[in-house]
Amino acid sequence: MAQVFPTKANLLNTKKSLELAKLGYDLMDRKRNILVREMMSLIDEAKQVQQQIGEVYAAAYSALKTASLNLGDCSRFAGAIPVDDSVSVDYRSVMGVEVPTVTIGDRQTDVRDFGFLATNSDFDEACLRFGEVKRLTVRLAQIESSVYRLADAVKKTQKRSNALNNIMIPRLTSTVKFITEALDEKEREDFSRLKVTKRFKEKKNN
Repeated sequence: MAQVFPTKANLLNTKKSLELAKLGYDLMDRKRNILVREMMSLIDEAKQVQQQIGEVYAAAYSALKTASLNLGDCSRFAGAIPVDDSVSVDYRSVMGVEVPTVTIGDRQTDVRDFGFLATNSDFDEACLRFGEVKRLTVRLAQIESSVYRLADAVKKTQKRSNALNNIMIPRLTSTVKFITEALDEKEREDFSRLKVTKRFKEKKNN
C-alpha cells in the first residue's frame, strides 16, 4: 500500500475512489455477462450454419458431378457467370464492441449468364446450390468474426474486472482502514491530551 497521509480529506477521496472502483467492477461484470451470452448465442448459430453449409455443399457437388457426366467440363459455362461483388460490411455495437454485419446481394444466377441450350437442369441446380453456399458462407464469416471480437472483449473485460476486484478494491479498502484507524488514534490522543491539560489547569487553579 502506498503511504497516504491520514487526513480527513484523504479519507473522503479514498472512499470516493473505492465507491467508483466497486461501481466499475459491477459494470464490468455486467458487461462480461452480456458479452458471454451474446457470444454463446452466436456459437450455437454458427454450428447450425456449418451444418447447413455441409449439406448444401454435398448437394451442390452432387448436382455438379451429374452435370459433368452429361456435359463434360463445366468450367466453360461457369466462366460466363459474372463475379459477385455485392458483399458489403457494416458494424453494430454490442456493449461497446463493434461486430460486423455482412450482407450480400440477392441476385440469383440467371440461366442467360451461361445459356440454356448447351446446359441442363443439373447444371442449373448446381449453380443455385453454390449460390446458397455463398450466402451461408457470408453468414458464417459474419458470425465467426463476431465471436472472435466478442471473445477478445470478454478476455479484456475479465482482465480489468479481476484487476479491480483483486488489486484496486482491496488496496483502497486497506487504505480506508489505515486512515480511519490513524484518525481514530489521533482523536484518542487529542482527547487524552485535553484531559491532561484540563487536570493540570484545575490543579494550578486550586
